[in-house]
Amino acid sequence: MSSQRSSQNQKTTSGKSTGKHTGTAGLLALFGVILLVQGFGSAITESAWDTSFGVSAVLRKAGAPGWTDLVVGAAGCALLAAAARVRLMRKAP
Repeated sequence: MSSQRSSQNQKTTSGKSTGKHTGTAGLLALFGVILLVQGFGSAITESAWDTSFGVSAVLRKAGAPGWTDLVVGAAGCALLAAAARVRLMRKAP
């Protein structure tokens, strides 16, 4: 019965394989975009309008230096790169 379940998880009706990395890549991409916007967006709004938002605002209230916005944005870029790698590895033969 478990072999039937695993074969159902491996192929959809269109014939494309769907493994456990499908959800992983999606979550990595989602969190990557969130951190990218939170980090770099807050850095831009801080420099242009002297206000911050989201994760970076919380970090600033906690006493973190201004460059932490850029670290949060860079972490978002890293997660997006990891999501792209997972998707590419899944499509590789």
